[in-house]
Amino acid sequence: MASVPSLAATVHQRLVDALSAAVPETARGDAAPDPLLRRSDRADFQANGMLALAKRLKGNPRELAAKVTEALPAAGEGEGSGVIEHIEVSGPGFLNITIADEAIVRTLAARAADDRLGVPHAEHPGVTVIDYSQPNVAKEMHVGHLRSTVIGDAITQILEYRGERVIRRHHIGDWGTQFGMLIQHLIEHPHELDHASDAAAGEGGEAAMARLNRLYKASRIRFDSDEEFKARARDRVVELQAGEAETLELWHKIVDESKIYFQDVYRQLDVEIRDEDVVGESAYNDDLQQVVKDLEESGVAVRSEGALCVFFEDVLGPDGEPTPLIVQKSNGGFGYAATDLAAIRDRIGTLHADTLLYVVDARQALHFRMVFETARRAGWLPEGAARQLPFGTVLGKDGKPFKTREGETIRLVDLLDEAVERAAAVVREKSANLGLTEAQIQERATEVGIGAVKYADLSNSLTRDYVFDLDRMVSLNGDTSVYLQYAYARTRSIRRKAGDTAQPVAHPELALAPAERALGLHLDAFGDTLAETAEAYEPHKLAAYLYQLASHFTTFYDQCPVLKAEGGPAQTENRLFLCELTARTLHQGMALMGIRTPAEL
Repeated sequence: MASVPSLAATVHQRLVDALSAAVPETARGDAAPDPLLRRSDRADFQANGMLALAKRLKGNPRELAAKVTEALPAAGEGEGSGVIEHIEVSGPGFLNITIADEAIVRTLAARAADDRLGVPHAEHPGVTVIDYSQPNVAKEMHVGHLRSTVIGDAITQILEYRGERVIRRHHIGDWGTQFGMLIQHLIEHPHELDHASDAAAGEGGEAAMARLNRLYKASRIRFDSDEEFKARARDRVVELQAGEAETLELWHKIVDESKIYFQDVYRQLDVEIRDEDVVGESAYNDDLQQVVKDLEESGVAVRSEGALCVFFEDVLGPDGEPTPLIVQKSNGGFGYAATDLAAIRDRIGTLHADTLLYVVDARQALHFRMVFETARRAGWLPEGAARQLPFGTVLGKDGKPFKTREGETIRLVDLLDEAVERAAAVVREKSANLGLTEAQIQERATEVGIGAVKYADLSNSLTRDYVFDLDRMVSLNGDTSVYLQYAYARTRSIRRKAGDTAQPVAHPELALAPAERALGLHLDAFGDTLAETAEAYEPHKLAAYLYQLASHFTTFYDQCPVLKAEGGPAQTENRLFLCELTARTLHQGMALMGIRTPAEL
């Protein structure tokens, strides 16, 4: 089915047409006049564009507004009639616009008839490579990995729903000097990871990480205390880079063991990370020499004290001297910059990406700015094709970076376990009359707890730090995912109680109560909100929309009886229809943020 234009889009176009008819000179030129339409407390919409346009034309804004009003089709006259119920000129030239009840219900009925709720695909979809959730091999995932994973997953889902082809890339840290230390220790103590096959058979990520932790600690102690072992470990790095068979076999063993652990955490976080999308630093190792050669020959990078560097006029150190991006160290080794540049060449040249997105901590902003500029100078990256989506820090209640009492970084699995435990207490209390089994309570607790963690992250602007407060996150009151889930569960409860006695049916002929109108107009804005969210890469806009939707539904539920509607069977059907469309919109919107919607809560 074709997409359904929103009422806002329809009214906007009517105003543009009316402006062109009322003042023909505004139709000339490349840019059509903007009526500056927005939602209003005084009416359904308000158009403020007459003021700026009248000033440009050196005219009277109220007179211009009156001309536009006269040029709009009256009810029953021509295309677009029946949408605007009433329009008045207010103040210095504002237009207050009220939508007809019939138009609201007919538009919602068209949305309900479409599997996609009438949401259009992007006009010009392209290929986007999104780099998110970048754990390090042989190291535990911690609270710092939470935001990249949750934000990246949500943006991916939203872009795909809009019709973009999205290629996921999880740039894991699986290469470098520490692997010489780990592999050398394994060669000398070959039984450290003997149980890896058991883990692969389903033993679980906790056991895999326990073995990796033992391996890391033991090898680190030897590396720091035994100079001969340190020398052998450094030689082992050379063997790894050269592709020596035994070294590679043990490297694969460490990487595979880490992936078992990663997948266990991702399952707990309810995020799908596919093996084919995990492309670590090692994947670009063979390309690094060519990157260096091309940069040096083109003059983009120059040698400075033996290192290959790219300099920038606006990047200076504390001493006022230029701070370069180091592509190759003076000892011949490669840093993160070389790998990131090789990845850009692959993503643009091989994957044919139109857009590169990097969901990475804000503290790496300077690094990526220099990498993007270097790739642009080299001709590998089109202007504006790459963008970092920087995110802020997760804070504790004390306003400082979230850590344990001992000052250690908090493990992600511990944080998720506690969220589910807190949610279980809430579910157990609120579902006492539902007769749920303990297994069902635990299932709901997982959906509520994990949803609470994700929503707390996604409801904040990316760049803002936010406080991790589980008591607030699992509350039924306020801007939380539990509030949204409870609103969804309430729609399902109404539907179950209706049984076969009444069906959700749209009745455009009925007059709408104020709470019905507010809910209906907000439901109609879902597609516009998704477009705005996708274009700006800002999931918090979708989260805010869904919270407002749940709030509108709560008001509707309190003020508009559904099964005992005073207007009889037709009104019951119409209100059931609004409940059903609310449920579908909440479910779809929350699914795009990776949050489950239990039918009972």
